[in-house]
Amino acid sequence: MPVYWHTDSRTEFIKNSINMIKIYSSPTCVYCNTLKAYLKEHAIEFEEINVAGNQKALKEMIEKSGQMGVPVVDIDGQIVVGFNKEEIKKLLKIQ
Repeated sequence: MPVYWHTDSRTEFIKNSINMIKIYSSPTCVYCNTLKAYLKEHAIEFEEINVAGNQKALKEMIEKSGQMGVPVVDIDGQIVVGFNKEEIKKLLKIQ
């Protein structure tokens, strides 16, 4: 897990308590771009997995979510389909 040096206790808590955030996305997905901008705005790091043209990543996403559409967010094993802002806020404890 990366080490973070922030004075904001909420940001530090999030980054120390969440092991991994993966976003399954595609370059042309408007909701994917909105989601990534939202996470960046809150200083939350994530791994982006482009499923366009990557059959292995697409299969992994479908197995996790049961969905073929993007974005799919994996927050420490919790799957969120689409840019469900309220669910993401809850899981990441964003106020």
